[in-house]
Order: sequence, then structure tokens, then C-alpha cells
Amino acid sequence: MESLVLTSGDCAQEHSEVFPRFQRHRAVPVLHPKGTRMSHHVPQRSSEARRHLTTRYRRQALATTVAALSLLVSGLTVASASSADATAKSGEGVATASSYGSTKPTIVLVHGAWADSSGFDSEITTLTRLGYPVVTIANPLRSLTGDAAYVHARLATISGPIVLVGHSYGGAVITNAAVGVPNVKALVYVAAFSLAEGESLATVLPSDQYPGSHLDSRKLDVVPVANLQAPGGQDADLYIKPANFADIFAGDVSEQEAALEAATQRPLSSTAYTQASGTPAWVTIPSWDLITLDDHAISPAGQKFMAGRMHAHTETVQSAHDVMVSHPAAVDRIILEAAATT
Repeated sequence: MESLVLTSGDCAQEHSEVFPRFQRHRAVPVLHPKGTRMSHHVPQRSSEARRHLTTRYRRQALATTVAALSLLVSGLTVASASSADATAKSGEGVATASSYGSTKPTIVLVHGAWADSSGFDSEITTLTRLGYPVVTIANPLRSLTGDAAYVHARLATISGPIVLVGHSYGGAVITNAAVGVPNVKALVYVAAFSLAEGESLATVLPSDQYPGSHLDSRKLDVVPVANLQAPGGQDADLYIKPANFADIFAGDVSEQEAALEAATQRPLSSTAYTQASGTPAWVTIPSWDLITLDDHAISPAGQKFMAGRMHAHTETVQSAHDVMVSHPAAVDRIILEAAATT
């Protein structure tokens, strides 16, 4: 990523569904009560009935897909998927399935800059349907050390194994937040920063070495703000300009969806962007990394570099930066692979 000089004055794979054909019934002979043969037509299903049956088969296909995912990652024989009781919230919250095994880890989702927890709506629905408890954390986006401390405090309240997932800047946060939390069993980076000690978002990926990011200071709106976590208590909030949002962040979704994401983006503070990271949790905790090959926010080459040095289990997807929105199945898959090891 290009270093930003800022002042307060400046794949989803498609599922193919096969539905039974509705056959027209030929006339079949029946006996009249007096013994006379008559031709009787079996009534055809009405268009309304066909619609009801099609909906039923679609639901059955969805349940079968979810069951197959569960079978893949857990090795259990699943007859059908359970109903989802998921609740997806923009902010911090907990989603639980109607019933789930006590051995399943809790999936904790941490969003990054220019987003919020609602970006994980699809993943929350799928994971809870599969029986995983899910916790979302509203990342403050104020400073790397402060944000990591906030997430760390939330992790300390969760019992049992944890799979900790971070998107974008959320990856830098979980790298620090998981230190000293023994029940975090896996780290999952999704189009994310995985910093080493002393690095910051501003310094980790020099653009001359890791090209591909379209993010620079000309494409940001800079808003002076007070921030108690910033040196001197003054800071600048960074927003991606709406005209540049789709190209940088949301290149795979519709124009309307990209505009919605741009309008609801939460800003990253300049302090969070420039603050150095501490000792990384990935040194001692197994990690997974989903690399987004069409990313214009974090260089794909840079993502590969960071994944390689932490010896992560790596997967790639042809996706823009908002992969959790545009390719949720790829995100689900890597989370489930990490969860299967806990």
C-alpha cells in the first residue's frame, strides 16, 4: 500500500439446482360404478401449486448444501441442515443456532476499516445454520493498540475454543488482540493485514515492492477529529471518497451495493493507520489466509508476502476487497477449515 501523507488540513461458485419436472398426466381409464369404462383426467397441478413445490425444492437444495459443508469439515453424517436462528447486526453482537454441539468453537468476526459487522451477514447466517456460535465485534478503528485491547477484552469473556477472523485492518487488530488468550486456537485472515512487530499499515507494503493497491491520499476525505488515543488528542478520520469506493473496495458488487457500502463506511483514524504493531499472535497460533487476487485496497502480492512469512494455510479467490460480501462462500470455507482443526 502506498504510504499516505495526511494532515488534518488535507468466486462465487454458483450452485446449480435440479428440480423435478412437473409432468402432464394422460387420461387413464377408470371403471364407472355400473361397470362402464370412462376416461378420467387426473387434474394437472396449478401454477400456484407448482410455485409452492418449486419453493419447497429450493429450500431442500439449500439445506442439502449446508449439510454437505458440515459433513466436509466435521466428518459427521448429516441428514439435513438445521434451521437458522441467526441474527446479523451492524455492530457487536452474538448469533446462536437453535442447537449446536458444545465442542464447536466460537467464531469471532472482526471487521476492518471502511466497513462494519453487517458485511459478515451472509457468513453469520451460514455458520449459525451449521451450529457454530458466532460473535461479531464492533472494531473502534481509533488506534491499533486501543482497538486490539478492546477486542482482547471481549475475547476474555468467551469460554471454549475460538476461531478469530479479521478482515482488512481487522487482521492487524486480531494479530495483537489474540496475544495472551489461550483459547484462541486459529487465526483467519480475510483480505487482511498480518503485521510483524514494529510494522504499521503505512509501512508494511511499500508500493514499489508490492503494487496493486489503488488507495492513496488523493482518494481520501480527511476530517479533523478529537481522539484521546492519538498523540495530543487530535487526529484525522479517513474516508474513501464515494467516487473511488467501488474501484478500491467493492469492485465485484453491483453499482447500488457499492454505493450503499460507500455511504455506510466507518472511517479509520490516521492514528490506527500509522501506529506500530506489537508482538504478533501468529507466531504461536496457527493461521489461515484468504488472499483476494483482484484487491485494489491491499496489494495481492503483499497479501502473499504476509501469508508466507507466517506460514499460513493459504487460499486464493478472484475477488475485490469486500470478499465477505461478494464471495461469502470462499470466506465460509476457510473459516470452516480452520474450525475443523480446533
